Amino acid sequence: MITAIKNKYAEIYRFLSLSLTALTVCALYFDGDSRVIKEDWGGLVDIMPTMSKALWVLVILSIAVNSVSILKYKRLNEN
Repeated sequence: MITAIKNKYAEIYRFLSLSLTALTVCALYFDGDSRVIKEDWGGLVDIMPTMSKALWVLVILSIAVNSVSILKYKRLNEN
């Protein structure tokens, strides 16, 4: 019973993590697109290099967190 409840929450957390990661990527591209349309080259130069590095780190962390929960779920089902 307890394992079923934990697994239910794990699926919700994986969904939230994936959704927030996707929305973050979309928001970054939207911001870049808005700055190009407005021809705000200074804003692009200031923001994009740092934001792209931060985005890489956050996406990799999201993948790692989801991988751990999936691997943990598989190990629980094997035992």
